Amino acid sequence: MPNTVASVILPAARTSRALGEALLKGVRTEDFARHPKGVLTNHPAWVYGHLSIYPDWMLGMIGKPELTRPREGFEPLFANKTECKDDPSGTIYPAMETITSHFMERMDTVIKAIAETDDAVFAKPNPSDAMKDRFPTVGAMVNFMLGSHCMMHLGQVSAWRRIMGLGSAM
Repeated sequence: MPNTVASVILPAARTSRALGEALLKGVRTEDFARHPKGVLTNHPAWVYGHLSIYPDWMLGMIGKPELTRPREGFEPLFANKTECKDDPSGTIYPAMETITSHFMERMDTVIKAIAETDDAVFAKPNPSDAMKDRFPTVGAMVNFMLGSHCMMHLGQVSAWRRIMGLGSAM
C-alpha cells in the first residue's frame, strides 16, 4: 500500500502515463517530428522527449539516483526552453520508438519508485531554486511534474493530433 503522499501523486502519474500511451494511437513515424502545415506547435517527438528527461531528475530528488537512466543526447534536444523544430528529413530527433519507449520506461520506473518512497522524503524542501517558491517540497514538485506538467504537454499532443487529422485518441 503506498504511503499517504504517494497515494496522492500516483493516480495523476498513472493517468499521465496512460494518456501518453493512448495519444500515440495512429501516429505515423514520418509525422512524429513534424509541425502541422501552417501551425507552430510542439510535436510529439519534442513532447515525449521532453517528458522523458524529468523522471530521472525526480528519481534524484527522492533519493533514488541509482535508478536513473538518462538517454545520451536527449538533454540538449528536449530540456526546458529548447526549441521544437520541424524535422521533415528525420535527422534532428531520434526515432519515434526510441523516444516513446524511453518515455514509457522512465515513467514506469519513477511511478514504481514513488510508491516505495517514505512520506518524510516528500516533505523535504524542494532543491530546485527555480521552482521552490511555487512548489516548496519535493512532494509538491514531483506531484506537479507527473500531473500538471505532463498533462499540459500531452494536451499539446492531443491538439497536434486534431490538426493532423487523427482525431481523438480516447
